[in-house]
Amino acid sequence: MRVRVNVFVPLAPKMVVVFVGFLIAGMGMPVLPIHVSQDLGFGTFVIGLITGSQFCSSLMTRLWAGDFADRKGPKKAVVVGLSLAAVAGAFYFVSLAVIGNPALSASILVAGRGVLGAGESLIITGSVAWGLATVGPQHSGKVIAWIGTAMFGALAAGAPVGSALFALEGFAAIAAATILLPLVMALLVAPLAPLPGRSTASASRFSVIKAVWLPGLGSAFASLGYGSILAFSSLLFLHREWADGWLAVTCFATALVTSRILLGHIPDRLGGPVTALVFAIVEAFGLLTMGLATQSMIALAGSALVGFGYSLVFPGFGIAVVRDAPPESRGMAMGLYSACLDVALALSGPALGVVGDVAGLPAIFVTTGLLVSLSTIVALSLLRRA
Repeated sequence: MRVRVNVFVPLAPKMVVVFVGFLIAGMGMPVLPIHVSQDLGFGTFVIGLITGSQFCSSLMTRLWAGDFADRKGPKKAVVVGLSLAAVAGAFYFVSLAVIGNPALSASILVAGRGVLGAGESLIITGSVAWGLATVGPQHSGKVIAWIGTAMFGALAAGAPVGSALFALEGFAAIAAATILLPLVMALLVAPLAPLPGRSTASASRFSVIKAVWLPGLGSAFASLGYGSILAFSSLLFLHREWADGWLAVTCFATALVTSRILLGHIPDRLGGPVTALVFAIVEAFGLLTMGLATQSMIALAGSALVGFGYSLVFPGFGIAVVRDAPPESRGMAMGLYSACLDVALALSGPALGVVGDVAGLPAIFVTTGLLVSLSTIVALSLLRRA
């Protein structure tokens, strides 16, 4: 317990930054599909396109964000990311100003989500690099898990807050919060002591890619469950005529946060691939449960299983990345590893939206469960390689 406390204390400020940065996404996720569907009149494909644009932007900026954190220092990366998140809120307001032209409004939302994706890329990559530099790679599982806990805790808290703001003042309230929260956090981060950027040349990108590609593939498959919950769970509840669809996101995030708080030490202790293997099976079962559920409580239980399963898959595969990546380029490696998540989410939004249009919303979750199960093959490959 003493070791955990000693690690937690220096990580706490980074966790607060990530919590505030991703509270923005938590507030927007459950209401954005409803806003696009009811206020703009578009179907699941456009919803998936707007949702996926954020992850597509993150994908395009992750490697740069990691290299930026290595060169300029992780604190500067975090501050720039918070500033970009505030700019995204301004795009939201512009999209509302032209809501009479749904196509233009949706296009501006795509741009705003893209800016937000770049900001969040810098926030999460910079915070992880900051944490690894502070407590050392021997605690890499805890760094990835606990900073991720702050991110998903923000999603859990943001879902009801966002739904309440949307009910009171509509999407304009979400836009205002998206501007104010990151600016306040940037002011609070300013007094923290920075860490210097690297003083040596970076490792070759080939060596970084070699360390990342296989665990990144496993993470990409597992992250499809995360994407389907964020983009389509609230619509599933509307389709089934169940109340309080935002609870699915909250159950997912709450189970994930609880698991990482109580079990975040497991990947460092048992090994990343073993942890990823076991928890990916749980995640896939939860998605199948959601797709086949005939009652809202069963669907919520399935969503919680998805969160519990996904909780340690990402840090499990991440340990393999930190172990094999060149020390002077760990920020770049973690940025590239996170980009694998973004590839999955950017492509899965529109693709799963097509599945929903053709076969119905429940089919999205059944299909995703089958895809997530492929990550177990990657975990077994890493075990054999080790």
